[in-house]
Amino acid sequence: METDERIATPVVDLARGLEAIFMVADQPQSLVSLATALNAPVAAIRKTITALCADFDGEGEGPRRGFELREVGGGWRIYVREDYDSAVRDFVYTQNPSRLSQAALETLAVIAYKQPISRGAIAAVRAVNVDSVVRTLLSRGLITEAFTDNETGAIHYETTELMLVQLGINSIAELPPISPLLSDGTDGFDEQR
Repeated sequence: METDERIATPVVDLARGLEAIFMVADQPQSLVSLATALNAPVAAIRKTITALCADFDGEGEGPRRGFELREVGGGWRIYVREDYDSAVRDFVYTQNPSRLSQAALETLAVIAYKQPISRGAIAAVRAVNVDSVVRTLLSRGLITEAFTDNETGAIHYETTELMLVQLGINSIAELPPISPLLSDGTDGFDEQR
């Protein structure tokens, strides 16, 4: 008879086992799934989670942590403590930005190379409506309003220092020249006239 080497043995330190699971879990974890993973009774998991919540909240001798354990959606998960939302938001926007869509990248390139430029001029270059993309770039701090044209009332946009930082350049002058990347329009024409 073969034995399964993967049979779980009880985790001696449930608190450290739970912490390890919470560090990698991207969804709330139920008491049953935690008990199964740690080969421990549900009551012991419940008691340990209560102790972890108190520990993270700074009850006892330890400090109040920048994170907390919350019960949501039928399970438990570690979340940023509300006091530190702004710090985490700043980190996410500057150090770990989410990827931009193709439309956002194209719009950002138009603004970078043609700045300052109005929304209407950007739309003319891209031949699509750019309203939502411009709002996205503004909200991410990659572009800003440079000025408003007194005659037309059109807002003109330019790139920000954050965009330079994200691209790893010091100035717009360091962007590669765009003209060598474009066709000169002679492809397909017969050389003879």
